[in-house]
Amino acid sequence: MRPALKAGLLPVWRDRDTLQIGIDPRRAIALSGMRYNALLIGLLDGSRSRDEVIAAAARHGIPVATTERILTLLAAGGVIDDFAAAAMQGLLSPLRARLASELATASIAHADPTGGAGYLARRQAAVVLIDGERRIGRAIARILGSAGVRTVRAGTGASSATFASAPACRTAPAKTFMPDHAAALRPQLAVLVGRPALDVPLALVRRRVPHLAVTATEAIGIVGPLVIPGRTACLRCLDYVRAAHDPSWPLILAQLGTRRPEPVACDAVLVAAVAAQAAAQVLAAIDNVPIASAVANGTLELVLPDWRWRRRTWPAHPACPCSGHARR
Repeated sequence: MRPALKAGLLPVWRDRDTLQIGIDPRRAIALSGMRYNALLIGLLDGSRSRDEVIAAAARHGIPVATTERILTLLAAGGVIDDFAAAAMQGLLSPLRARLASELATASIAHADPTGGAGYLARRQAAVVLIDGERRIGRAIARILGSAGVRTVRAGTGASSATFASAPACRTAPAKTFMPDHAAALRPQLAVLVGRPALDVPLALVRRRVPHLAVTATEAIGIVGPLVIPGRTACLRCLDYVRAAHDPSWPLILAQLGTRRPEPVACDAVLVAAVAAQAAAQVLAAIDNVPIASAVANGTLELVLPDWRWRRRTWPAHPACPCSGHARR
């Protein structure tokens, strides 16, 4: 182990003898008896093994038993990481510097013991495809790029779509996601912004590509569902459910394929809110188990002028051919 104090937690003194790691009580811990042992905190930068930390502290007059006790308390309090030297060395210094806040947040919020290195590695390896309404799509892409995720650019035709790997997040309109010749660039997740053509989600389900639906219109933002083909409700399941409650829905749905409101009632605040929530759900799917996502078999909905996101459950429909009901 190479112990390192979690980045983003500031050490402060509560009194002459008590050192607090972190400010907010929901994150912070306090250690008493630190008046003559505070130097140890400065040694926890990930550059030394546990034994080297103990030896360096001993050279400064801190007893071995005291150092071991402090390290045990810090570990129990969740404020130190095992610095993942090998993983960090695989990242170029400029990239580590640019994504320092992502690393610190993953370390604290998700209790990642590697200082965020594991989360960042998954994000760097991920391919996320974004298609649809440009304002929200580009906003999602910018957030994902800042978080360390790589995306691909989609082409513009069903028979001639091309995909190019990009080091930064970029989006372009497309009518299809998965041309046969792009199989090597199979995305880990696709984001459909707005109402896609009916064949797009069907193609994604057929190729078993997870996809997240995102819409914002009529001053309502909706993020979800996250479709895990064969495991959760798909977009067609939602139409089956709507039709069961509203017999006119199939007729309305047919009109939505060729019409949309102009202008779209989606202001700058709603664009930002929806993009942030969508990016958060994409990262959750990359960072964790997607089936446990808040938008698996559900949507998160924001109805202006309310400021609260509310979850709505959407079950897989037994009549849908997606087999989303087969495994839960």
